[in-house]
Amino acid sequence: MALMFPRLARNFIRNGYFPTDEPTLERALSALAPASGSMSILDPCAGEGVAIAEAAHALGREQVKAFAVEYDAERATHARKLVDCCLHGDLMDTLISRQSFGLLWLNPPYGDLSRGVDGNIGYQGKGRARLEKLFYQRTLPLLQYDGVLVFIIPGYVLDAELVGWLTRHFADLRIYRAVDTQFKQVVIFGRRIRQREQDSEEARAVRSRMLLIGQGELEAEELPDTWPFQPYSVPASPGDPEHFYRVTLEPAQFADEVQRLQGLWPSLDTHLGAVHQAPRPPARALSHWHLALALAAGAIPGVVTSRTGKVLVVKGDTHKEKSLTTEYQERDDGSIAETRILTDRFVPVIRAWDLTPASETLGQVLTIR
Repeated sequence: MALMFPRLARNFIRNGYFPTDEPTLERALSALAPASGSMSILDPCAGEGVAIAEAAHALGREQVKAFAVEYDAERATHARKLVDCCLHGDLMDTLISRQSFGLLWLNPPYGDLSRGVDGNIGYQGKGRARLEKLFYQRTLPLLQYDGVLVFIIPGYVLDAELVGWLTRHFADLRIYRAVDTQFKQVVIFGRRIRQREQDSEEARAVRSRMLLIGQGELEAEELPDTWPFQPYSVPASPGDPEHFYRVTLEPAQFADEVQRLQGLWPSLDTHLGAVHQAPRPPARALSHWHLALALAAGAIPGVVTSRTGKVLVVKGDTHKEKSLTTEYQERDDGSIAETRILTDRFVPVIRAWDLTPASETLGQVLTIR
């Protein structure tokens, strides 16, 4: 299988970025098979987006939606050209719907967590605090059950804690050495299952093998050029993730969003246009009843001049009051039952400010009920 996106010369190691080499990527993709429906796949440490884009093409680009997260701005810009949706930001600062992806391609940053930082970023573990473990914990809930994990990490990271997590959360686990041995990487395949106990014979055998590889006592076989087993079937996804966005924004990102959305100005007429429109006259003259109702509802505020020359500034309103009625009923035993009934009553109120010159009530607020 030929790769669609050959590696670029500008791929380099920076900030813990270890891109998957082309032979390893090509052989790992041969272990995957597409489902019959539409699929959503995720690379939470996407780099330039080549690996997840290649996975999308290998599974059938027309029925795959590829999602990515990348910390570095330059690499995220490149990844956006290859995937359907790419977030530029820290994975720990994102909100992504759980169990939304049929494939999790996880090649996380490598290294130890800084002292005093692990408690602040949500790492939960008793063993050696590593970035690989942190990213595993953060992304595992995003993979749907029966979904496929492709986990690329240095072999020496496989301690008892990480191996225990893998054997509890995944079945059909297989581990191979990457073709390029520069970073001592291993590629782990698995199918997510509901958590199980580690007392099965298969789980114990896989656990023992992984521990020996992690301790350097056993070297994993190289990833086969041609996949010799039944391929891992990437299941169809129930739909697009409901949530896939970054929680906070950098100033430059915020400026881009403001420029893209334009705030509320495009919908100004929808939300505020009615305020500036002059009310249309009624189809016919209002009767005294309609006039009183409109005044009480506040639909006809403003200055009113009567035929006698009285000038009032009127404003109507309607509020709700409760009226209390009490009923008494004699029970069979001779006692008296008291029932209190509260009934809502809408009361129209018109307030008028008297501006009539030489009036006795000039400047006073009159209330008309």
